[in-house]
Amino acid sequence: QVQLVASGGGLVQAGGSLRLSCAASGRAFRTYALGWFRQAPGKEREFVSAISRNGAGTSYLESVKGRFTISRDNAENTLYLQMNSLKPEDADVYYCAGRYTEPFDSGNFYYTRHNDYNFWGQGTQVTVSS
Repeated sequence: QVQLVASGGGLVQAGGSLRLSCAASGRAFRTYALGWFRQAPGKEREFVSAISRNGAGTSYLESVKGRFTISRDNAENTLYLQMNSLKPEDADVYYCAGRYTEPFDSGNFYYTRHNDYNFWGQGTQVTVSS
């Protein structure tokens, strides 16, 4: 069973930055497509960003484009989300997620629906003060 452990959340002023990390267990990290989602109490989980298995394909929620950057370090089994110019509306619990991929596909696919993912981290809280 793959385990994902998210970290890096915290309290930041509007305009500030945070970098979220998501560490994965096991030796198959490089075979997963990965993503970040966020969720506020009483609301549905919202897609934030995704990255393909080979790192070449990325996707972002429109409202975070130009401010957030997703990346992965396969040698460290870690997924990142660099968040700059944070706004109060970015405050949420952020979750990382992983999806098994077909070994013979191009590796360029990324996934934006929460139902596409097979396993999830525990969430890390991001709070942005105005």
